[in-house]
Amino acid sequence: MTVRGLIIDWGGVLTTPLRDAIAAWIEADDIDDGAYRLVMREWFAQAYAGDGVVNPVHGLEDGSLPPAEFERMLAQRLRTRGGMAVAAEGLLLRMFAAFEPVEEMYEALRRARAIGVRTCLLSNSWGNTYPRESFGELFDQVVISGEVGLRKPDPQIFHHALDLLGLPAPECAFIDDIEQNIQAAERLGIVGVHHADAATTVARLEALFGVSLG
Repeated sequence: MTVRGLIIDWGGVLTTPLRDAIAAWIEADDIDDGAYRLVMREWFAQAYAGDGVVNPVHGLEDGSLPPAEFERMLAQRLRTRGGMAVAAEGLLLRMFAAFEPVEEMYEALRRARAIGVRTCLLSNSWGNTYPRESFGELFDQVVISGEVGLRKPDPQIFHHALDLLGLPAPECAFIDDIEQNIQAAERLGIVGVHHADAATTVARLEALFGVSLG
């Protein structure tokens, strides 16, 4: 079946990799890397376990936990390399400060829309400041998790995006850098594209759409 819709993640797909942003923040704030990785492994395992347990990551992403409260909870679990406390206020902003747009992905979106592909941003928000001034030229629809009370990999958020696009699942592709989200989309019949780098993802989209997007 022809792919006529494109649903795409933001952080780590339309931006430089999350690991690079986190590494820059850890260096800038002198964070104990081991403490950060320990809490993130715990919270992410819970957030993607699918057992109904709501944890800080889950709450932040679906909007039930205010970003300032998440910052407080995370800061309590972190220390600097010298054992000092980490400032909670502005923590999320500092974490993602090194995100940069990936122009190859932006251009692929523009070209996809030019050939009639309907596009939808589908992002799990961490209190992010999005470049909304560019959304009009990139997306037909925008779904931000905290604004709709749902989060990936919940099937309902994918159904919401499909409804907004007005397309059935098999006619849409979904790009994300988190494998669990791709698997959730594929279970609904959406074509999954697991993002690792811009060149590979753009080549996969060109194969799906049958045109050059570079």
